[in-house]
Amino acid sequence: MARSPTPKFDASEVITNEIIRIIERGVLPWRKPWTAGGSSRPLRVGGEPYQGVNNFLLTMRTVMAGHSSPFWMTLPQANALDAKVRKGEKSSVVVYYGQSRKDAGGEDDRSDGDDRSEEARIFRFQKSYRVFNACQIDGLPDSFFPDPEPAPEHPPSEPIPHMQAFFDAIDITTVFTGTEAYYLPPVDKVYMPSITRFQDPRNFYGVWAHELAHATKARHRLNRDFGFSKFGNTSYAREEIVAELTSVFLGQTLGFTAHTLEMNAAYLHNWLRVLRSDKGAIFKHAADAQRACDYLIARSEAGRAGGRAKAA
Repeated sequence: MARSPTPKFDASEVITNEIIRIIERGVLPWRKPWTAGGSSRPLRVGGEPYQGVNNFLLTMRTVMAGHSSPFWMTLPQANALDAKVRKGEKSSVVVYYGQSRKDAGGEDDRSDGDDRSEEARIFRFQKSYRVFNACQIDGLPDSFFPDPEPAPEHPPSEPIPHMQAFFDAIDITTVFTGTEAYYLPPVDKVYMPSITRFQDPRNFYGVWAHELAHATKARHRLNRDFGFSKFGNTSYAREEIVAELTSVFLGQTLGFTAHTLEMNAAYLHNWLRVLRSDKGAIFKHAADAQRACDYLIARSEAGRAGGRAKAA
């Protein structure tokens, strides 16, 4: 009797199902304040921070497992350091993207990227690999376990200077009024409650980052469009995921966590509906969020550079 073939491993499905199970429990672990060994971002074995969806995934897993090291590595990388993954430790799946070129004759060339044929087509592909946190590995050098930095204390309802300077320099108009936070496309403005309404000022900046993320979708900025959007529909839900992840990524740079004024069952349902209907959604929207984060950082840097030039 012939044995049925083993199902092909689908990283997108496995990762998406993992996130769905976490959200179904009513928690968003990436919103918890954390640093591991003084770093607010997961790091590769060489010290480079992860980007996009891998940053998001390993942030979530670091928080949930309580790892105290920010470093992640593959089994061969651990072995190359004469270290050993402890028996029974579970790996984490991450992904990478590459591209290959096929010419008109059907030949596949992944080596030199030479695109001399007008008939050539570029194909992007996704592959997965598994990594372990340094806390799951014995025998690593002490450099993989840096000392934690003391958590800074911030006065309640008061601006945090480096965060305030960052947001003030972004050339997107923000109006401080009322008790609601939102981006209004027809006038291209963000509306925010005053910081005095926030006991923890880091939550104020988390909300501000979320709304500025929405503003990056404008046609004259990143031109991000998921179709007709109204409260509660799928297009609305997709944009909310992008804004959430943008706030996560930006907060890692500045020192706050993602935050919204409304955190309820409907908000979680938005995530679940998108993830259940599209196993590739978290990958696409994490990439959208990384672009939005990079855009806001660039605009802030340009604004501050312009301010210094005027002062000079």
